Amino acid sequence: MRGLGVAVSRLRRELAVHPAELSDRAVAEDELAVLAAMARTGELEQPRLHRSLLLVAGALGSVSALAPALREVRDAVDLCGRRAGPQQGG
Repeated sequence: MRGLGVAVSRLRRELAVHPAELSDRAVAEDELAVLAAMARTGELEQPRLHRSLLLVAGALGSVSALAPALREVRDAVDLCGRRAGPQQGG
């Protein structure tokens, strides 16, 4: 979980100083806040982790300057998802 928190913090910092107007910046910031809260509390909900990641990737995936930090978040979510175990239900 610490890895997720570190990765999310890095992406949040890089997004905060990114000068371009991004139409989905608010979506990305909101979902990064969700991921940060899950990392902080340790309450990892696998479906929510992946939903947040998809929204962040959709909002920021075309911004090459943020790609390395976004990849770190993706890797951390994948690792947390494996720790949380398989999804239950549908």
